Amino acid sequence: MNFETKRVGDTTIFKLNEKRLDTSISGLLKSEFTTILKVEGVTKFIIDLSEVESCDSSGLSALLVANRIVSANEGQIRLAAASEKVQTLIKITQLNRVLSVTNTVEDALADLKED
Repeated sequence: MNFETKRVGDTTIFKLNEKRLDTSISGLLKSEFTTILKVEGVTKFIIDLSEVESCDSSGLSALLVANRIVSANEGQIRLAAASEKVQTLIKITQLNRVLSVTNTVEDALADLKED
């Protein structure tokens, strides 16, 4: 699984450099999120999905794991730059009620700064 993380102020940005967010990487992604979020105690987390073209239910499950951990830390999470396909899946599953999606990483940073 190919990804990179960086810090911008008090916000951690996780960029997934994969075309598909599916069963083949969801287990690895969940454990990576758990490590990053629990060990580092992250309270502002952005998942950059700009490279992801498709996602399945196990991929959504990994995103929900990150959301649950951040929420338990009383933090906030944003999904950034999701493809139209991924955004449609989030809407169909009504996860847009739980997961906030922004158009760009910059929008997500600005959104988290306001809170």
